[in-house]
Amino acid sequence: MSRLVTLMTCQWADLEMEEMFRLAKEMGYEGVELATWGNHLDLKRAVNDDAYVEEVKGLLAKYDLICEALATHIIGQCVGDYNDPRLNNFAPAELADKPDEIRAWAIEYMKYAPVAARKMGCYVVTSFVGSPIWKYLYSFPQTTEEMVEKGYQEIHDLWAPILDVFTKEGIKYALEVHPGEIAFDYYSTKRLLEKMSDYPCFGINFDPSHLIWQGVKPELFVRDFAERIYHVHMKDAAVTLDGRSGLLGSHIDFGDARRGWNFRSLGHGDVNFEEIIRALNDIGYDGPLSVEWEDSGMERVFGATEAAEFVKKIDFAPSDFAFDDAIAN
Repeated sequence: MSRLVTLMTCQWADLEMEEMFRLAKEMGYEGVELATWGNHLDLKRAVNDDAYVEEVKGLLAKYDLICEALATHIIGQCVGDYNDPRLNNFAPAELADKPDEIRAWAIEYMKYAPVAARKMGCYVVTSFVGSPIWKYLYSFPQTTEEMVEKGYQEIHDLWAPILDVFTKEGIKYALEVHPGEIAFDYYSTKRLLEKMSDYPCFGINFDPSHLIWQGVKPELFVRDFAERIYHVHMKDAAVTLDGRSGLLGSHIDFGDARRGWNFRSLGHGDVNFEEIIRALNDIGYDGPLSVEWEDSGMERVFGATEAAEFVKKIDFAPSDFAFDDAIAN
């Protein structure tokens, strides 16, 4: 088994789409997980303009790239979050400081996503859901169970009409478990999957970098949520606690050495990718391995090129032969 090695283009959305495709191929990638903002895929246009879809497909073919996933993270965040000035960075400029209109825009575009994915020949859309209760991360002032449950129910109810479209279109939705989401670690994910049990299309975009610094073993996450692992990000992080730094980051930006942890280019952090590959083999995952490249201390073309090589080297198929059969009588 040789899984498709793709590049998530979200961190490269400043480049024009054709330039991104050319560069991705040059860096050694076999496909892309295509962002739906910046200079990359326009969801509404993809839904309404078949010629545009064929144009994008033509560019992919020109550079011999495969696209099996669309990324909608910043749009999805605007569904579950509300009245946060930081969302102005994600929504169209004319909606700035209009929380109701930002949410309505996000819901509309997330409904476009599975239609666009089907037309592009993708099987999955990766995303965030947001969280009305992330501010309750530390339970002071006191947080009641009723407040937490209300948040989970709100996310279910906000996303139900969107997931109805995913179900209709036959496309999987893959939440990236991540701080700032209602599912950010093991048990918050378990609770959300139970809440969303009426939507089999709802699953996980597995990303070990968001688990490792929280003390969660990524390979256990893969095994325990095996049936809902719909897509995989390859991304690394390094924990560098020094007696002064803390895991909550101290309001210090990524890349600063004073932080207690930072994202790192693949192979330069603490994630044990061999154990992850073994776990993915055990659950029968044969989808893409998508590099989400983030490392504030490394030039991105160098890093992403090295990351493609790393994934190809670390990926291996499960054995189809019991080693001790060779010595059987």
